[in-house]
Amino acid sequence: MGTTLHGAGAGVAERELARLGWVALALTPEMGPTRIAKAMARLGAAERVFEASLTELEGAGLPARSAQFVFEGRAHEAAENEAKRVAETGGTFLTREDAAYPERLLEIYDPPAVLWIRGDATVLARPAIAVVGTRQPSPYGAGMAEMLSRDLANRRLVIVSGMARGVDSAAHKGALDAGGKTVAVWGTGIDVVCPKENKKLAERIVESGGTIVSEFPLGTFPAPQNFPLRNRILSGMSVGVLVVEAGEYSGTRITARCAMEQNRDVYAVPGNVTNKNAWGPNTLIKQGAKLTATWEDVWEDLSSEVKRELEEAMEVVGEIESKAGGAASLFNDGEETLPEQERVVLNRLRRDESIQLDELIEGLESQVGSAEIFAALFELELRRRVKQLPGKNYVRCF
Repeated sequence: MGTTLHGAGAGVAERELARLGWVALALTPEMGPTRIAKAMARLGAAERVFEASLTELEGAGLPARSAQFVFEGRAHEAAENEAKRVAETGGTFLTREDAAYPERLLEIYDPPAVLWIRGDATVLARPAIAVVGTRQPSPYGAGMAEMLSRDLANRRLVIVSGMARGVDSAAHKGALDAGGKTVAVWGTGIDVVCPKENKKLAERIVESGGTIVSEFPLGTFPAPQNFPLRNRILSGMSVGVLVVEAGEYSGTRITARCAMEQNRDVYAVPGNVTNKNAWGPNTLIKQGAKLTATWEDVWEDLSSEVKRELEEAMEVVGEIESKAGGAASLFNDGEETLPEQERVVLNRLRRDESIQLDELIEGLESQVGSAEIFAALFELELRRRVKQLPGKNYVRCF
């Protein structure tokens, strides 16, 4: 028995050494995902990184500076320090050889050699939709992102986004409100929240059983070049990408292009042509993206295999049908069940444009008094029928 335990222990130690080998190369200067993959293939085993000669390392495709960094033991030391720090922050990392590494991501041309993770790594194996868009959405764009993410999360699709301001944040919040799972792919280290005001959102994602993912080591701060790299992960992990609002020169275009190159489905929410952020989705629709107004537009395009997996994950028999009743309509808010004053106020509000409180009171002064309007708005906010924006502006929710 002692020998068996020793053998098992040796196996575990060897696997951990192999994992450290991947991290070591990821931390080595001038080594990107493609170069690391080629080096690993030539070395034959990840743990050989630490025992290979300088000549072998250079023969495996490492530039001279990189080979020297590894051969002198600096890469090994950096990997051990990184692993220790990751564990101290409550995170972990996945290498391309780990079973938990998302299979869909392995299908792309240049999957990250290492993923730094906070949260539940098993979520990464589930079918997901990436929801992306502008950092400065209209009320319509933010509302559509939140509604579609909520409805898709209700069907057990994982919502993937970048946790930036605007559409990304709305998508994560929609998934969380549905009690679903969401994955935030960062362009920083998993210990560097960006933007800082999303710290509570990040904690909420992890606490709800979701995941924060990055291909960048701890301590990596935001840099412009990181985010285009991040975008290929968003699309690569997902079965499709849903674009809500994006301007002509938006980074969202990069995600959509990555999705097309990776043979992922592309969905787009049509926008008002007078809105500059409608350029992205409207152009994508012209180019063949599926026009998307409700969760059903995404659902009917999913493969039978993905649908079956999602349906098996439903906790209650018939849950899809029971939830489908109101979600597919953008216009049926169940207004007939509201008290008269709330119905009057709700009918005055729009989904695509906010109304300032003074303007609302002035427009309704012949029908409802200001005190009744305040009370109606309060009740409608509690019912999640309206949302208050900065400056006492109100918009109707989806």
